[in-house]
Amino acid sequence: MIYCSGCGNEMHETAVACPSCGAVNKSNVVKGNKSKIVAGVLALFFGGLGVHKFYLGQTGLGILYLCLYLFGFILAFIPTLIIGVIAFVEAIVYFCTSDENFDNKYNRIR
Repeated sequence: MIYCSGCGNEMHETAVACPSCGAVNKSNVVKGNKSKIVAGVLALFFGGLGVHKFYLGQTGLGILYLCLYLFGFILAFIPTLIIGVIAFVEAIVYFCTSDENFDNKYNRIR
């Protein structure tokens, strides 16, 4: 038996949530293995191509970044520049976010 982090009542180790208060059993939560440092470096160096979005499992956004990057060559590099600036800002956000917030957003098994 373990104790609930929310209410302190006893609950079984394999329980997904506390039967008393409904708090999630954090010792039993399976998480992904995405790293915010890797995501930030990918956004910094390959962000215009959307590589960081593919890494984080956001395939649709990755394809959008890639298409805008490639079509940017046709449209005088303006979309390419805009995507590059957005990726740079995203890299800073990834580096500055806390591990807990990053895990909650990108390392949850859905």
